[in-house]
Amino acid sequence: MRTMNSKPLLILSGLTLVVALTLSSAAWASPSKPKTTTASLSSKQQNNPFCSKLGKSMQASQAAQMFCNPPQSPAAAAAAAPSSGSSFGTNVDAATPQEDISPAGVSAHGQSETSIAAAGPYVVEAWNDATGFLSACGAPANKEELTGFGFSADGGKTFRDLGGLPNNNCGSTVYAGDPSVEAYTVGGSTYFYISSIFIPFGVPENAMAITACQVIGSGSSANLQCGQPTVAAISSDCQVFFYSFTFCSFLDKEFLALDSGRGRLYMSYTEFGPSTGFSGVVELAMCELSNPMHPRCQNGASGSITGPGAMAPPYFVVAPADQNFCENEGAYPAVDATTGDVYVAYEHDWFSSLFNCGNETIQNVMNYVPAGCLTATPTSPCAGPAATNAVNVVSMEGAFIPGYNRFPMNDFPRLAVSGTSGTVSMVWNDARQLPTGDIFLQSFNLGSLSPVQSAPVRINGTKSTGGWQFLPAVRNVSARGLLGVSYYSRDIANTALTNLHAALGIDPRISSSPKGSDAGITTGPTDWNAVSSLIIPNFGDYTDNYVAGGSTLYVAWADGRLGIPQPFEDSVTVR
Repeated sequence: MRTMNSKPLLILSGLTLVVALTLSSAAWASPSKPKTTTASLSSKQQNNPFCSKLGKSMQASQAAQMFCNPPQSPAAAAAAAPSSGSSFGTNVDAATPQEDISPAGVSAHGQSETSIAAAGPYVVEAWNDATGFLSACGAPANKEELTGFGFSADGGKTFRDLGGLPNNNCGSTVYAGDPSVEAYTVGGSTYFYISSIFIPFGVPENAMAITACQVIGSGSSANLQCGQPTVAAISSDCQVFFYSFTFCSFLDKEFLALDSGRGRLYMSYTEFGPSTGFSGVVELAMCELSNPMHPRCQNGASGSITGPGAMAPPYFVVAPADQNFCENEGAYPAVDATTGDVYVAYEHDWFSSLFNCGNETIQNVMNYVPAGCLTATPTSPCAGPAATNAVNVVSMEGAFIPGYNRFPMNDFPRLAVSGTSGTVSMVWNDARQLPTGDIFLQSFNLGSLSPVQSAPVRINGTKSTGGWQFLPAVRNVSARGLLGVSYYSRDIANTALTNLHAALGIDPRISSSPKGSDAGITTGPTDWNAVSSLIIPNFGDYTDNYVAGGSTLYVAWADGRLGIPQPFEDSVTVR
């Protein structure tokens, strides 16, 4: 960690040192479990109308790609060998490549799409893990799961790779990636929650699940003890196709936000259902944390995901399907800690705009959900948000970014609430000034969602050199209510050499581009054209950061300096 004074600088760390850490017995697969692999999904994938539309008339996350499409061939993965003897300075690899080896002895190339949270000295990072493609149920360290995670007990200086999320029922379900992490300290104990797409094999419904973990012990000898999956949201839309096959909605791209004062955990996500042409309904789930290791989630409480009758209505509908079936995707939540209100933003007409969907315009849409709507009931008493506002986006979805192995790009919003400023802000990448993109900010007044700025403000400041700037992250604010926004950055347009930068100390009410706010995060670049990965997109479709203690910003991103994508971390003291 580095402490910044008048000129903030964000650093992302990279050392790997084993921390003394043990998982509870529940976190390890039993040798008696059936040797089921992710091939068990084939019955859900075959003739699946969601999968048949993916990449054609609609698009979805890296986890959806992993669900619908097998990984690239191992021959392609062998093209680039990991480098050796590299020094990453402060940048920390939260994973261990030697752990990403299947029981058969195959190295799995592809650990990306990262999320992070921290409390005190404890940090958890999670990521999509290609090792699950190559490992059967019963593999050590739950390698068959497609969501991996690591734990640090020393403020992110070192991590222990814990393998896949614990799942004693891996013969009938699997964690399928797209993780989000939140941290919760209550009653003198620290808990972490890791969400992920959750797929059952034997029923048509799909789900989102949460793993609750508790820090046991203290200091450098602390351990992380994790429980079993808690279903937080289930398909609400199922139809019979081809006269005999029932297909249900696919829940995608979830993210978490915590209301620590009220003991509530919120999850936003998109439901792609057959009755809406898989265009995307943006929804919100709510879990109560009165028993922190056993969250009670409203949408997930009405049935068993592995048995009949699992389908349940969503807790809260943020945005219904578009009348022209234009796609909604990339939902992201934030909580106002003072009032308990929740804000959810998403991108409207993503991907479908490539086909001029209904002559509609691409927008990032902000929504206000009052605390009074968030009752502990199976569904919310409110029919929708109390206020909505939107910003037109000049999308980068038509870009083939060099070295990024998925088309299209996304412009998903990321947001944070500043009680000090009375704002909720969203950031995204946008091509309105440069075709290679900049990072823009738009803030709204809490409650009314009246805009603070008359037009979005570019915040990547001096890092506007014509190079690519994309996939920003922001989640919460410093003790002074200021934003720290991290993002991928390239110095010039005609290169695949990629770093991570950040704009620090950003006032949410800023009206012009800040000067001197850019900070270098990575201690060395990655050539995205020289990195091997089994998964698409190779570097995920989001990054993440998290303010802990009011002054430490932890940042997570996928880094390829080992020749394969790895989940990296670093931290910086912010104002």
